[in-house]
Amino acid sequence: MTADVWLPIPPKDVEGLPDELTYRFWDGGETFPADPADCSFYVVPYMKPSGVGVRPLARMTSVQVVQTLSAGIDHVEPGLGDLPPGVRLCNARGVHEASTAELTLTLILASLRGIPDFVRAQDRGEWLSGFRPALADKNVLIVGYGSIGEAIEDRLTPFELARVARVARSGRTTARGPVQPLTELPALLPEADVVILSTPLTETTRGLVDAEFLKRMKDGALLVNVARGPVVDSKALLTALESGRITAALDVTDPEPLPPGHPLWQAPGLLISPHVGGPTSAFLPRAKRLLVDQLHRFVNREPLRNVILTTGAKGA
Repeated sequence: MTADVWLPIPPKDVEGLPDELTYRFWDGGETFPADPADCSFYVVPYMKPSGVGVRPLARMTSVQVVQTLSAGIDHVEPGLGDLPPGVRLCNARGVHEASTAELTLTLILASLRGIPDFVRAQDRGEWLSGFRPALADKNVLIVGYGSIGEAIEDRLTPFELARVARVARSGRTTARGPVQPLTELPALLPEADVVILSTPLTETTRGLVDAEFLKRMKDGALLVNVARGPVVDSKALLTALESGRITAALDVTDPEPLPPGHPLWQAPGLLISPHVGGPTSAFLPRAKRLLVDQLHRFVNREPLRNVILTTGAKGA
């Protein structure tokens, strides 16, 4: 089998790649490493500005697989219409769960226990004592219960929570308990002390957290977004934060990156991290394992992992 594979990681740094393929290193630079028409397996550059990853898609007339190194696929969806039928789009399920779940727990604990206030007080040389909310005995609502949502609950389990409620696009039963459909959100929000967003960005979830959603959250509740910025209506959130009724922690924002002078920077009760849920020391080892496995499956014509859709298929 002779085929070009575009990798955003230098091939020499990835052990175990199949010998049958020709590897081209491209991490989003202006110059393509070869003719995109010869690419059969395209691994989208990771954490690049909007539009970079889709730039070669219209010229990839022979591509069979598009593999993202992110859990979400929203950054490549605009270019899918340029692809020939039958292209499989795969995401990076299994790569980001640990890191994103770690950050989620970090944001929750830092927000509840007032860590940003302590850091500012340390800069001033001030001993800032007092009572703070604990995570123990809280009701937590996870909105988006895929593999990342499950990993978040794994890490929440030892914290002696009163209850964990789970919401996904459709309801189902898991070993941990029921997952409610999105239609149940209005009834669940008033009971939650912490609301975690880990849902994909789709037309259904875009703007999901609007003024009505925020109004239903209980007084003093914490909103944590590790999903995508546009899941939250930024103006509605700003209004809710300025009222002092809720607090929030955002790893993703809309717009993103959050520009200097944006009012969210100064919003009361808000902790912002700069979209760092995925890029940690855990990323590369897991990404490399996924790519090696996927490419061996590709060479051996075995079923690929994490196929989200196939272009030209009904419903795609």
